[in-house]
Amino acid sequence: MGMPDKAVLEGTISRSSSQPVMLEPEHAVTVGALTKNIRGLLESTFVDVTVEGEISNFIDHRSGHRYWTLKDADAQISCVFWKSRFLTFDLKDGMKVVCRGRITVYPPRGNYQLDVFQVRASGIGELQRAYEERYARLLAEGFFDERRKRPIPKFPKTIGIVTSESGAALQDILTVLRRRFPVANVIVRPCAVQGVGAELEIARAIQEFNLYTVGTRLPDKKSGVDVLIVGRGGGSLEDLWCFNEEAVVRAIFASKIPVISAVGHEIDFTLADFVADLRAPTPTAAAELATPDREELLSMIDAVREGLVRHTRSEVARHRRELEMASNARSLLLSLSNAVEQRRGRLNSEILDATRSVVHSLERLRLRLERDSAKLAAMNPDRVLDRGFTALETADGAIIPRLSQLLEREEKNGILVFADGRISVRFD
Repeated sequence: MGMPDKAVLEGTISRSSSQPVMLEPEHAVTVGALTKNIRGLLESTFVDVTVEGEISNFIDHRSGHRYWTLKDADAQISCVFWKSRFLTFDLKDGMKVVCRGRITVYPPRGNYQLDVFQVRASGIGELQRAYEERYARLLAEGFFDERRKRPIPKFPKTIGIVTSESGAALQDILTVLRRRFPVANVIVRPCAVQGVGAELEIARAIQEFNLYTVGTRLPDKKSGVDVLIVGRGGGSLEDLWCFNEEAVVRAIFASKIPVISAVGHEIDFTLADFVADLRAPTPTAAAELATPDREELLSMIDAVREGLVRHTRSEVARHRRELEMASNARSLLLSLSNAVEQRRGRLNSEILDATRSVVHSLERLRLRLERDSAKLAAMNPDRVLDRGFTALETADGAIIPRLSQLLEREEKNGILVFADGRISVRFD
């Protein structure tokens, strides 16, 4: 982009009425005196300038003040925008803006900065443009498809870490892993995480972990890696840029090992975050997402153990009762046998009584039947006729036992019945 020309550095350049004190080269001066002269020179010279550049490392402070670095391809300058000033749009990293302000010096740090009065958008920065173009192309190629992403194992035996060996992110990750899941084996593959060639080191580290895992053994004789944490701590857009390079994106995409990206802070998003199987907002969060919590596991184990103890006690008590009953089986069988014999005796007695009652009833019925049969036999007319008697019947079969009945009927004809036959008779 280059430094802005005179047309961009518009505004009035004037000197303060109080000229800086000239310092003699042979006399030593204090740092404060030197800084005071530099401050007087800069603040009196650049009282109203307009500068164009790209925002980087933007900070929206909780105090309300905003800080950022304004940069181009050749240089950068720190900027401050006080909360008392009005801003019509949101600032973010990668945005190209035009800032109008004055140069000030902060003596305690010896830094100079642009005290911004006004900000207006000028377009998108080169890095931001490259980021968006690359994102759109990789998205179209399916690199960020959620369907291809794999779950992170709940209980990893070995965790691989790809990050800088000297960075604070590594110590944060290791601290969390030791606290949450100390039984896991941790393998660190150190590499550069910013600057020229950093993307190639990161990609090579991911590939090496996959070669070890797909093969038989890792160098330390442990089994394959179950999950990878790839990332670094926070920084500017330029510092994190290697995680937007295609070499890193393609290495994560091709990884057979599930990858957790842990790049920068929660507000930082890189292409590595979109292609990874899981994105963590910080390296510390990545370590938490990669492991179960030891305390939670211990609580679960305690709960399961208490449940097993209760179940075991219950089973022991039940088997003890069964054993006690089994030990008294002989007495139980004897008691049952006695009860059966008593019941059999009562049943036999009841059967005998019932049999006697039935026999007695049958005998009474037999005697009664004999008496009734004798009566019927005595009343049988045939028996009377056998003794020499005869009977008189009318033509219609009615028996006439008395003469008066015969006279009343005025019958002239009848039948005289004998024991061995019948004969018709006529009465006069």
